[in-house]
Amino acid sequence: MTIKIRLAASVLALSAAGFVGLTLHEGYTDRAVIPIPGDVPTIGFGTTEGVRMGDKITPPRALVRALKDVNKFEAALVRCITVPLYQHEYDAAVQLSYNIGATAFCNSTVVRRFNAEDYIGACDAFLMWNKAGGRVVQGLVNRREAERQLCLGNLS
Repeated sequence: MTIKIRLAASVLALSAAGFVGLTLHEGYTDRAVIPIPGDVPTIGFGTTEGVRMGDKITPPRALVRALKDVNKFEAALVRCITVPLYQHEYDAAVQLSYNIGATAFCNSTVVRRFNAEDYIGACDAFLMWNKAGGRVVQGLVNRREAERQLCLGNLS
């Protein structure tokens, strides 16, 4: 039997399994693309900062950039989630923040519910983030359900 303990977000870090899940959800592109018309250019595993169309990247460099990006989103998470989390809740929250951005994440129902200690409600609120360009996108529906399951601790 495994004993689970919720810890302050400030002492947690994205697990290796959480990072693998994040990169699998993001997918890899070796050159800058605009995934949704009107969106910003993305490269590697969802990196957007400083990306210009025409940029290229190798898988190792993309992993380094993704890890750097993760640090930024973890810092935002620590600022806005004030209650302790299980590792799987933290991993799911980092994955969501990485995808929707730190500001949107910190202003989200997910964070409000976590901070109210409504942990199941927070995990359920991941499903609200299923739109891009104003419309429901099946890939985001699938991703959010996977992140919700991770958040709930359903790791199988």
